[in-house]
Amino acid sequence: MAATKSLLCLYVCVLLFHGSMAQLFSQQGIDAWRSARQGGSRDCRFDRLQASQPVRNVRSEAGVTEYFDETSEQFRCAGVFVVRRVVDPQGLVLPRFSNAPALAYMIQGKGYAGLSFPGCPATHQQQFQPFDQTQSSRDQKFRDEHQKIHQLRQGDVIALPAGVAHWFYNAGDTPVVIVYVYDVNNNANQLEPRQKEFLLAGNSQSQSERRMFERSSVQHSGKNVFCGFNAELLSEALGISREAARRLQSQNDQRGEIIRVKRGLQLLKPSSSQQQQQQQEQEQGQYQQVQYRGQGQYNGLEENMCSVKARANIDNPNRADYYNPRAGRITHLNSQKLQILNLIQMSATRVNLYQNALISPFWNMNAHSVDYMIQGSARVQVVNNQGRTVFDGVLRQGQLLIIPQNYAVIKKAERNGCQYISFKTSPNAMVSQVAGKNSVLRALPTDVVANAYRVSRDEARRLKNNRGDEIGAFAPRFSQSQTSQRSYQFLVEAEEALSLSGM
Repeated sequence: MAATKSLLCLYVCVLLFHGSMAQLFSQQGIDAWRSARQGGSRDCRFDRLQASQPVRNVRSEAGVTEYFDETSEQFRCAGVFVVRRVVDPQGLVLPRFSNAPALAYMIQGKGYAGLSFPGCPATHQQQFQPFDQTQSSRDQKFRDEHQKIHQLRQGDVIALPAGVAHWFYNAGDTPVVIVYVYDVNNNANQLEPRQKEFLLAGNSQSQSERRMFERSSVQHSGKNVFCGFNAELLSEALGISREAARRLQSQNDQRGEIIRVKRGLQLLKPSSSQQQQQQQEQEQGQYQQVQYRGQGQYNGLEENMCSVKARANIDNPNRADYYNPRAGRITHLNSQKLQILNLIQMSATRVNLYQNALISPFWNMNAHSVDYMIQGSARVQVVNNQGRTVFDGVLRQGQLLIIPQNYAVIKKAERNGCQYISFKTSPNAMVSQVAGKNSVLRALPTDVVANAYRVSRDEARRLKNNRGDEIGAFAPRFSQSQTSQRSYQFLVEAEEALSLSGM
């Protein structure tokens, strides 16, 4: 009897333990990876959208930082901050961290980036082998050691979590162009709702530029964080001389936030064959993990921040989610493909449209979208909940457009086609399409369509099925040799379909 009671008590304790652990994992683990985005100001209205381009530049020794106007209402209401950097060959973007998470997209060039996750080991190590081979291995010293370095190329997206120090180096022979989109309304940001960069080295502005920014209502990083410490206290904390501590403060450093490494940066990195093998192993492991957890939830333990994949290439045609040989391709990058996006609560979509091709009219269900035109141009129309057109214009190369959540959108590439990337404020942004396969119109019963729009049943069927064999990217209905008037007429027809849907 006593043994039975003991077994029963043990069984109850095990159940309670597992229940407590399950609750811990389901709440703390999932919440950590699925933190909600902070709401913006309720006074915000997206009544008038504008295509934007950088409004001011800050020149450094080896590059330039271009700022978009964060004070405009559309940026403030969307809660995003956008920067474009042009980094010269052998240019080093100095280490820094930010109060808001970001996605960075490499438009052109190649280079290396480093992310320093706290508590993670320095797995890249260069050992110094002593002359005395009898010396114990534990007495060996390291010439250098650091965390893993990410090799980047054109088309790569890299995730930058809030508070994680990062740097970038241009290892190529041509300038690198990178666009950074910060989500300042993310819950990871506990400061005021604007982006703040904290430099770990150098100064981001020259004295003249700093005076200009001080007169402005918008201020960004100036001196590095070591400047605020007492030099003597800093030298004691780091175990260095006072002179070395003063050099850390970069008081007289006028090179800016992008400096030139004259003899090139010496980094510990595997050979090309080793890198390719490691990349294949990572991608295979990533795919297997996604397949295994496709229908489950994250428990906070399976994702190891020290080995998590932080970058993915979104330009590779073989990774396209939707492809139409007559229209173009669409590639989504979400947390199912790159798990770190669960942490920063952002995602991206890369679109390549051929000449005169269209994107099916759609709306973003759970995210704002920041669309940056990489190449070419497209005519874009955006409609709000009152049926008013809040944007009707051409988005050109180097410009960006903020598209608010649930606003209906239609896009058509111009004569040279277009390529653009959409940064979205959700790790799994969802789109609801108006026409084509899996669309709103296709899902409606024929009689509902006929009665809702006062058309015949035959017209309702045509409205539902005319684009029924396409999804995402729509091919133009007219050949390329026909007049621009017909191309414009086709756009009008697409817009009429949008108005029929009630958007």
